[in-house]
Amino acid sequence: MTTPHTTTPPTHPGAPPAATPRALNASRTTATAARVLRQLRHDPRTIALLILIPCVMLLLLRYVFDGSPRTFDSIGASLLGIFPLITMFLVTSIATLRERTSGTLERLLALPLGKGDLIAGYALAFGTLAIVQSALATGLAVWFLGLDVTGSPWLLLLVALLDALLGTALGLFVSAFAASEFQAVQFMPAVIFPQLLLCGLFTPRDKMHPALEAISDALPMSYAVDGMNEVLRHTDMTAAFVRDVLIVAGCALLVLGLGAATLRRRTS
Repeated sequence: MTTPHTTTPPTHPGAPPAATPRALNASRTTATAARVLRQLRHDPRTIALLILIPCVMLLLLRYVFDGSPRTFDSIGASLLGIFPLITMFLVTSIATLRERTSGTLERLLALPLGKGDLIAGYALAFGTLAIVQSALATGLAVWFLGLDVTGSPWLLLLVALLDALLGTALGLFVSAFAASEFQAVQFMPAVIFPQLLLCGLFTPRDKMHPALEAISDALPMSYAVDGMNEVLRHTDMTAAFVRDVLIVAGCALLVLGLGAATLRRRTS
């Protein structure tokens, strides 16, 4: 990964250091997003992981339950949101860590570029890929694999997209605490697996032990699955669906803010 060489203007003794931009700037954010997308364009394996793996997993799941299509209907919508979240988390955390360990983040943050611009740029770039990923996975599940959805497929797409953005936000956040790509992968059991077990995919959350149900109420993946199930069962947009969507979106924004606050220039 190459970064344009920049020169630092000479400073006089006693002169105050250059101020770091604090407010988000649209041009800096979009420039960061464009740089990330240019890099990803030259990494076909990462693009394949982001876009194709959720589709492949849904295809595999459909034919695992080939003799029981109702089982696929009952869990397919939930996994339509979970798979993008997991893949975006994994790729984003590793990609951001790689930028830091290579010194790219340190050089970028020496420019008039704030942490908020950097995090927002990464979120915009990976969010663009998340749109493609979610659209392909939703189209495959509904129109090719025959996922029986009572509500609008567009609402499924909305939740899948928000789940992918949440995975991006979580990946950006945890990358600040990893010193190597191996450590970034190790965060999956800590961050993703508990949510996967408690989100209601395997058993209704109200059937869990009360302590686990209370924990599940605080985990964003629970509301992602609830939102998918609302679309699965109701023809119209319900109040519960709106609540679930707002919670997932709010969690994504909150985690992005935490990611900007904890972003480090380099790995020590």
